[in-house]
Amino acid sequence: MGIPCTLIPGDGIGPDITDATLRILDAAGAQFDWDRQLAGMAAVNAVKDPMPDATLDSIRRTRLALKGPLETPVGDGYRSVNVALRKTFDLYANVRPARDIIPGGRFDNVDIVLIRENTEGLYAGLEHYVKVGEDDKAAAQSIALITRIGSERVIRYAFEYALAHGRKKITLVHKANILKYSQGLFRQVGQQIAKEYDGRVAYDERIVDACAMQLVIKPESFDMIVTTNLFGDILSDLVSGLVGGLGLAPGANIGQHAAIFEAVHGTAPDIAGQGVANPSALLFAACLMLEHVGDAGRAARIRTAAESVIREGKTVTRDLGGTANTRQFADAVIARIGA
Repeated sequence: MGIPCTLIPGDGIGPDITDATLRILDAAGAQFDWDRQLAGMAAVNAVKDPMPDATLDSIRRTRLALKGPLETPVGDGYRSVNVALRKTFDLYANVRPARDIIPGGRFDNVDIVLIRENTEGLYAGLEHYVKVGEDDKAAAQSIALITRIGSERVIRYAFEYALAHGRKKITLVHKANILKYSQGLFRQVGQQIAKEYDGRVAYDERIVDACAMQLVIKPESFDMIVTTNLFGDILSDLVSGLVGGLGLAPGANIGQHAAIFEAVHGTAPDIAGQGVANPSALLFAACLMLEHVGDAGRAARIRTAAESVIREGKTVTRDLGGTANTRQFADAVIARIGA
C-alpha cells in the first residue's frame, strides 16, 4: 500500500499536467494511494459546489494533497478556493522555492526559499463598508490581523526549515517603519525567535520596498525570506519571475494537520486540453511533497532529471522555447530518471 494522498487535478490545463506528473512519479517508483477528488469549476460543473464535502473529507483523512490549478467561479458568494482550503485546514506556512534552472537567464546563482504566513494579515477577511449619508459604500475598511501565535509558528517553521535543508540565512521582511503595531509585532517575534537559533542560522531584516529593489538588483544575496501574507504573495511571484516565471514555480501549504502541494500558476484556459502545457511546476510541487513524507532521495532524482531536460532545451514545451508537448516532455524526464 502506498501513502494515502488526495489528488485534485484541477481546471484548465490541470488534468494534462496532473497526468504527466503521475506518469513521472510512477516511473520513479513513488508509492502513493491516490484519492481523486474535485474542486474549483470542475466541482461546480459536477456537483454545484467549488469545494465539495467529499474533497474536504478526503483531505481530512489523508492529511496530504496534490493539487492542480483551480478556477474560482465569478460571482458573489464565491471566495478563492485556494484561500478557503488554507483556512479550512489552517495551512499557516506557504513555501515557495525559486532556483534558476535555465542557463543564460536574467540572473544566475538564484536559490531562494520564501516562507509566507498564509492565514492572517490583510487576507484574514476582516472587511466592511462604512456608510456615510446615503452612500452605503462611502468607505471600505480592511483589517490586517497579525497575532503573536500566528507570527511565532510561521517564523519558527522558517528557522526549522533552514536547519533541515542546510540553509544559512533568513531575512525577515516587514513594513514596521510605518505599520508599527501589526508589522512591528511580526518583526518583534522574529527578533525573539532568531536569538534561539543564533550561531546556527543567520538573521537579518529588510523593509519590504527595499527588499523588492534588492531582489531585482542582487537576488543571489538572499537565501530564505519569511514575511507576512500580502508581502509574501507579492514577493513570491517576484522571486518566481527572477528564475523564469510561474511555469516553474511549485508551492507547499503546510499546517499541523494537513499539507497541500500545488502548481501556483493559473489554469491557462487558452491551451486547456491541447496537451501542450508545461507540467514542471506541479512536478516540482510533487517533489516537495515527497520530501515532506520523508522520500527526499526520490525527490532529488526526479528534480535532477527534470532540470536536466529543461537545461538541455531539446524536449521542452513552448513556454520554455521548445516545441514538445506535455507527453513528450514527461517521456524525456522519465528517460533521464531511468538513465
